[in-house]
This record gives sequence, C-alpha cells and structure tokens, in this order.
Amino acid sequence: LAPQGLSMDASKKVDLKIIIIGALGVGKTSLLHQYVHKTFYEDYRTTLGASILTKVLAVDNSPLKLQIWDTGGQERFRSMVSTFYKGSDGCMLAFDVTDRESFEALDNWRDDFLEKVIPREQDFPMVVLGNKIDLSDRQVPEETASAWCKEKDIPYFEVSAKNNINVAEAFETLAKQALSRYKGILESYLTDSIKLTPNDKPKNSCC
Repeated sequence: LAPQGLSMDASKKVDLKIIIIGALGVGKTSLLHQYVHKTFYEDYRTTLGASILTKVLAVDNSPLKLQIWDTGGQERFRSMVSTFYKGSDGCMLAFDVTDRESFEALDNWRDDFLEKVIPREQDFPMVVLGNKIDLSDRQVPEETASAWCKEKDIPYFEVSAKNNINVAEAFETLAKQALSRYKGILESYLTDSIKLTPNDKPKNSCC
C-alpha cells in the first residue's frame, strides 16, 4: 500500500499537515491567523486542544493544501496535544522573544514531537519562529536563538504576527521542506513497487 495520503498523480493537489507547537502565550494562534487571513488576531483566549485552518498555495509549481493545526500550549494539555502529532508532514516550533522560558522550553517541545513521530526522523521538516520582535522588552537575543537552531540544523525566523514580519516566509519554507519529504517518500514507494519482480520472491525453504 502507498503511504497514507500519497497520490500517484503529481498534478493533483497535495495535502500536507503542518502542526504549530510551543509554550502558552507565544502567539501561535496570531501567527496562524496572520498567515491564513492576513489579520492580526488579538483574542487572547487560550487554545484548548487544537484548531485547524487551511491554506492553499503553490510551491515549485506543485499545488498544496496546508492543513495547519494550532495547538494549546498549557502544560496540562501536553499529553492531549501530542496525540495530534500523528500524520504531520511538518512542525513549526514557536517561542516569544520577550519570554526566556518559552525559548528554554523548545528542547522539550522538539523532543516530545520527535518521540511521537513514527519513524523518528532527526531531519524531520521543522522551522523555529521567534515571535513578538515588535516588542521592546526582548529577553532572547537573536544570536542565542540562531545558535540553538544552527546546532540542530533548523531554519530560524524572527517574526512578528502583529506587524506581519517574516510570517509567510516561515510557513512557506516549512511547506517546501514538507513537500520535498513527501516527494521523497512517494519516489521511494514507487521505486520499491517497480523493484517487486518475480526474482525477488523468497525461495521456499525446507523445514
């Protein structure tokens, strides 16, 4: 069977699941609404569990439909949120540059996500967003966040959901990574299918 969601027709729209995770109050919902609706979402109600928005775009001439899952950042919802990781094609880690603790929590969020992804992939499509660069009371220097991301080979974006700085660029970078991985899985599946010739049948062995 083909991996879930894979289509044999490359001209068809590809559906990719993107999940955005991070500590409470870093602006995940605002980032998502800025990207999808081009509006700054100032409603501070906590996301309980997950909500989903979709965005259709083209990457490298491939039509994509992103299903973006916005997740709650409260610790008591962590086990519930991790159930939404399954089937993800890309992961967005978000923190607040004015909140040092939200940055320090990235390791835990990343490890938790990678542990739940099957098979575990260290190079799984992922980007990090340092949000709220429009605010003056910054606690996490850009160099510190960049160094953390460089060590793990993850693209880093300084963003502002409020002023729409680098938001689309971050999502589109992740979409490209996710599409590339998707195409790789599809190609591998097709190659393996072609290899299944009669010669590959296991020989009968005596008991």
